[in-house]
Amino acid sequence: MVFRHPAEKSGDDGRARRFERLAESASNFTSSAVFSGLCVSLVIGLVVVHVLGLPMEWQHLAGDAIGAVSLLTLALLKNSERRAEHAIQRKLDAIAAALLKEQEGKDGEAHEDLESAIRMEERL
Repeated sequence: MVFRHPAEKSGDDGRARRFERLAESASNFTSSAVFSGLCVSLVIGLVVVHVLGLPMEWQHLAGDAIGAVSLLTLALLKNSERRAEHAIQRKLDAIAAALLKEQEGKDGEAHEDLESAIRMEERL
C-alpha cells in the first residue's frame, strides 16, 4: 500500500470527495468558537470530576473524552497542514516555472538554481 499526499490523490471516486468535504467541515468546526467552548467545558468537567471525588469510572470517562478529542484534533491539524503545504509548494513551483520561462535561453547560475528547485519535489 502506498500512502500519498492527500492533495495528490485523485478525487474522482466519491469516497475521496466525501472525505475531503468531511475533513474540510471538521477543520472549520474545530477552528470555531463552539469547539473551543466544548474543549473548555470538557476540561472544566474533568476538574469537577476530580474535585468532587467521583468514582474512578467517571474520571476515566472524562479523561478518555479529552484524549479522544485531542487525538481527533491532532489528526485534523495534520491533514490541514499537509494540504496547505502542498498548495504552497504548487504555487512556488508555478512561480519558479514562470521565472524559468522568462530566463529561457540565458544560461546562468540563477537559472540552474530555479531548475533544481522545481525538480526537488520529484526527487523526494
